Amino acid sequence: MSRVYNFSAGPAVLPEEVLKEAAEEMLDYQGSGQSVMEMSHRSKVYDNIIKEAEKDLRDLLNIPDNYKVLFLQGGASQFFAEVPMNLMKNKKAGYIITGQWAKKAFQEAKIYGEAVELASSADKTFSYIPDCSDLDIPEDVDYVYICENNTIYGTKYKTLPNTKGHLLVSDVSSCFLSEPMDITKYGVVYGGVQKNIGPAGVVIAIIREDLITDDVLPGTPTMLKWKTQADADSLYNTPPCYNIYICGKVFKWIKKMGGLTAMKEHNEKKAKILYDFLDESKLFKGTVVKEDRSLMNVPFVTGNEELDAKFVKEAAAAGFVNLKGHRTVGGMRASIYNAMPVEGVEKLVEFMKKFEKENA
Repeated sequence: MSRVYNFSAGPAVLPEEVLKEAAEEMLDYQGSGQSVMEMSHRSKVYDNIIKEAEKDLRDLLNIPDNYKVLFLQGGASQFFAEVPMNLMKNKKAGYIITGQWAKKAFQEAKIYGEAVELASSADKTFSYIPDCSDLDIPEDVDYVYICENNTIYGTKYKTLPNTKGHLLVSDVSSCFLSEPMDITKYGVVYGGVQKNIGPAGVVIAIIREDLITDDVLPGTPTMLKWKTQADADSLYNTPPCYNIYICGKVFKWIKKMGGLTAMKEHNEKKAKILYDFLDESKLFKGTVVKEDRSLMNVPFVTGNEELDAKFVKEAAAAGFVNLKGHRTVGGMRASIYNAMPVEGVEKLVEFMKKFEKENA
């Protein structure tokens, strides 16, 4: 069986050379006589793996010295709770709701204090990013929270919100390492790695050091205190060792590809091919306002549910898999993360043109 073009929103396509390298090292990692899967996280060999992964990530994002990098478990969904647990000193936070995941984080924050909705795009099924240049932000909020790229709805912040001096916390799960970013603009940046970086099971958090303290909400589990994890260099308990090792390989692959500026160009090129076709197509249309379109997740519809289902089925048979839209929106969605080659998008568009001719 040859490899398919995998347009899954996550777990998602990984660079083929990373998978091949991991396969070669599966039984014997660099002469250690064992797989990374079997290795003690306390061993010297593994310590080198996790430290090198962190160093490469710091290089890629130019992470300043006063930010800690943590490799954690629990997914972004667990982090929805960790953010208020560790940051809600005044028991109040502001949330900008641009989709399902921001909404879930907002609901979770309500368990721990007052969560204030600062802006929302729910009125138009999250098909745009609200204007965040002059938000009404209460003085006493502990932080302002965003989900930077909305996997389900295909929108992306092109300009960060004006937080008026308040701390910015951003979930970057589905745009992590897809383009350069200025870490100094954030207090906390975090994301699940299963879109752009590695296999599911790791959250990478980049947290400014002054935010990592013992002053957390009463009842916060030891494991979920950022200080616990930071003091132990992400090795407080057994981390998802193998998945972190794969992430490290992906960091090296991105460096080899030319870093994040080159990655952004690569992603813009792919997105343009698909969006240009959607803009001229008589059958398919994109669902997001042009100025807020994501480079990573491209939702589209035919306007007919039966035709959508037919397209998904025929596309899968032709080797283009996981194009079904999220159950909350329907239609189709092509996730075109870093590891999706340009030819994958070109061939998808060819297939869409053929489908349009046959079903017009």
